[in-house]
Amino acid sequence: MTKVYCYARCTTCKKALKWLDDHNVEHTVIDIKEEHPDEQTLRQLHKKSGLPLKKFFNTSGQLYRAMELSKKLPEMSEDEMFKILASDGMLVKRPLLITEDHVLTGFKEAEWEAAVKN
Repeated sequence: MTKVYCYARCTTCKKALKWLDDHNVEHTVIDIKEEHPDEQTLRQLHKKSGLPLKKFFNTSGQLYRAMELSKKLPEMSEDEMFKILASDGMLVKRPLLITEDHVLTGFKEAEWEAAVKN
């Protein structure tokens, strides 16, 4: 089953969910603010994604900017990054698509199409 971590007020998330509906992709929506992934889940998703850990951060978010993470991340260990990501769902890049074989951050139609077709 495809899962999507989203934030209800995020326009990109709305666009991604509409895309899934338009392409008849069965999915479960998880509110990233209320039910954000814990550290263990983030570690598993990161490993499965093959992406750099930095790609999991919502770099355009208010909390990211308020915490000045752009300055702090380069000096942080991976363990510290996971702890911060797990502390608040608003720090996690969204939408976060999880399929049996893929984990994608953000919404890019071509990537999502490839992920849900496999």
